[in-house]
Amino acid sequence: MPAQPLSIRPFIGAKDFAVSRRFYRAFGFTEVVLSPVMSYFSLRSVGFYLQDAYVQDWVDNTMLFLEVADVEQHWAELAALDLPSKYEGVRIMPIRQEAWGKEGFVHDPSGILWHIGEFNKE
Repeated sequence: MPAQPLSIRPFIGAKDFAVSRRFYRAFGFTEVVLSPVMSYFSLRSVGFYLQDAYVQDWVDNTMLFLEVADVEQHWAELAALDLPSKYEGVRIMPIRQEAWGKEGFVHDPSGILWHIGEFNKE
């Protein structure tokens, strides 16, 4: 019998660990501090590890996809947080329609690109 995966938790880096920790808490994630150089951030049933580690080539090429049930609702809530005015380098790009569904983009303070999307319902 194949293994039954329970989660996948990527490790991401941070240019400024303290700023990124504040950003992700403001974004809506819950933080569990694991050590002085690593925290686990979760939002409902998904999560990731944030490390106090910065390798520019790695961080510049990190992308995460967060699937949500209703991207329009999620985007309205995200826009209300006004994160770009509070965190240098944060950018939020509008939702766009794709053949597979809809997605918008968020760049975190380190430059990590989040795809936040909703798949077409068939």
